Amino acid sequence: MSEQNEMQLFEDQPIRAAWDAENEEWLFSVVDVVGVLTEQPDYDGARNYWKVLKNRLNKEGGQLVTSCNQLKMKSPKDGKRYLTDVADTEQLLRIIQSIPSPKAEPFKLWLAQVGRERIEETIDPEQAIDRALETYLK
Repeated sequence: MSEQNEMQLFEDQPIRAAWDAENEEWLFSVVDVVGVLTEQPDYDGARNYWKVLKNRLNKEGGQLVTSCNQLKMKSPKDGKRYLTDVADTEQLLRIIQSIPSPKAEPFKLWLAQVGRERIEETIDPEQAIDRALETYLK
């Protein structure tokens, strides 16, 4: 996997990210996203929160955690590169759904809206055409 490491910002908080050119998708540091959404005061708090959440998700039998990859990314603590759990956009959205946090609520509402729209489009494909046209015109 060839990747280019970068920093993305979410609400002025750094999120480590890597572009996977082979699969043409972004991979994001799960610990960074969890830290921002749960408002952890430091990296260790975010790492511990993810460790507990990951164990809970594993016990529930989800394949989500086992499909997360690891990449070497620069640590915000000491600047050295360590293996870090990363997730693509779909995996990250599923993780966000598991986080009980007010900061995660806007994502959850958006996911619910998108899901409802997709179900409506399956029932009535004309709605998909109308939405695509509306988006194109914007």
